[in-house]
Amino acid sequence: MSLADYLAKNYLTADPQPAKKSKKRKRKAGEESGLIIADDDPDWGHKESKDGDDDGPLTVTADSAEFRKSRKSTWRTVGAPTPQESDQVAADAIVSATAAENALHTRNPEDAPVVVPMMESGAHAGLQTAEQVTTAVNRRRADELRRFHEQDSSELGRGTETIYRDASGRIINIAMKRAEARRKAAEDVAAAAAEEEAQKGAVQLAARAQRKQDLQDAKLLPVARYADDADLNQDLKARERWNDPAAAFLSSKKDGRSVTGKPLYKGPAAPNRYGIRPGHRWDGVDRGNGFEGEWFAARNRRANQKGLEYAWQMDE
Repeated sequence: MSLADYLAKNYLTADPQPAKKSKKRKRKAGEESGLIIADDDPDWGHKESKDGDDDGPLTVTADSAEFRKSRKSTWRTVGAPTPQESDQVAADAIVSATAAENALHTRNPEDAPVVVPMMESGAHAGLQTAEQVTTAVNRRRADELRRFHEQDSSELGRGTETIYRDASGRIINIAMKRAEARRKAAEDVAAAAAEEEAQKGAVQLAARAQRKQDLQDAKLLPVARYADDADLNQDLKARERWNDPAAAFLSSKKDGRSVTGKPLYKGPAAPNRYGIRPGHRWDGVDRGNGFEGEWFAARNRRANQKGLEYAWQMDE
């Protein structure tokens, strides 16, 4: 035996179960019993009404058709004045008139008020004059402009900074992006300038640097330079001319280095159009296609032909 059964057997007293009524008995009792409306005073309930007085008890069964059809409410609000019969009649008349008017409009659709639809532009649909359409459209525009000006600036976004986002939805810092764009543009310009400088020869770069230095020195030179100017004479003597007959008689010769400072080839070499001498590592073998020699031969032939033509004209 469990502990719960032992306690229930020795110390608890079970309550008697109420008798259950069957559903048939309940239904039958309900059919037999009716709704009795009686006064609070029990003495009046035993008197019989001989003269047709309504003070006696009234028994109404649940199956009575008069009870089901009764629509008049017998409820009364405590503390509120009871409506007079004339007020109730007036209210009923107003309700009846309204219902009749609605029914008349329903039966005669032509008498009902016409609702003219409005188009998106603000003008009413249907046949109308140009002035009416213009007035309606201008009124619509004026209303929209007024609502636009009355609207809050924060809702319109006026004066706020535009927010940019990348493909993943993260906010882009415009100031940082602009700084990066400026830095990249500067790097591109510097790279283009470096590439342009790399395409130039060493002689051209040295000549440009020399011209720049000459311009700096020219700030201290006088306006007029005469034949006894030592710097001018030194520059003229330092120039090399391929057709100079007195070049072999010069007492001071160069040490055999180029403008860039690299040593030059000291042996004989074929001339070229640009006057570039071979480097000191040249082995003396001409590996060209012979264009330089043909160019010089054509130049000399043209000059010789021009001289012969001039001589023949003088003979005539």
